[in-house]
Amino acid sequence: MITQTTNTQDTDTVLHTENLNVYYGKFLALQNIWLDIPKHKVTAFIGPSGCGKSTLLRCYNRLNDLIESFRAEGKIFYYNKNLYAPDVDPVEVRRRIGMVFQRPNPFPKSIYENIAFGARINGYKGDMNELVERSLRQAALWDEVKDKLKQSGLSLSGGQQQRLCIARAIAVQPEIILMDEPCSALDPISTLRVEELIHELKEQYTIVIVTHNMQQAARVSDKTAFFNVRSTETGGRIGYLVEYNATEVIFNNPQQEDTKAYISGRFG
Repeated sequence: MITQTTNTQDTDTVLHTENLNVYYGKFLALQNIWLDIPKHKVTAFIGPSGCGKSTLLRCYNRLNDLIESFRAEGKIFYYNKNLYAPDVDPVEVRRRIGMVFQRPNPFPKSIYENIAFGARINGYKGDMNELVERSLRQAALWDEVKDKLKQSGLSLSGGQQQRLCIARAIAVQPEIILMDEPCSALDPISTLRVEELIHELKEQYTIVIVTHNMQQAARVSDKTAFFNVRSTETGGRIGYLVEYNATEVIFNNPQQEDTKAYISGRFG
């Protein structure tokens, strides 16, 4: 079970990462991460490829558990509960902490069933029609699909499919929504719609977004974490956190030279 009592950290902190090291077999992928995710804010993870942004994101809802060689040392607290404690059910973690992936991945079901399916298997007992409509409205999609709920979710455009996936995540009533480069496969107009949606959703949800688009991070986030990667003598690559601050500070007055170099485009 996961309880939502206040932890010993700041009460505005919903996720607290403490001395996290991530391994795939003997390979150290992410080292010594300390990071607090604030409630009802948008936090962006930026940095070059291979620096561990998506690895960390997937630690938060234990998706990495599905990789046989994965191993985590350290702690991640959701309020006062260590998500990697032996008594924590990963399925319950994923209900509380939803995920939107890089490419839209609707189920091969109707638009209605895309929303209802997850809620149903999680034991939702309320008015399903109301839940479907509310979730689609929150994802700014209701007006576009209300007359074709029986049509396949795969019949929608790429941008609509991504908003359908966001609605699907919302329907199981999470507190946190993780987004792994949610706009990378979308056109500029669809990207703008999703960014506008992110601004609206943070009123009710905590959002963590991985993006390679620094302009997007500057537009949508309240806080930004910059990660970098270093090579080892054996040819490995280890990701680490360089700097974490308010987005305005990261982009206008970064404190670390590596951050300045990345923001100015000198590497990455």
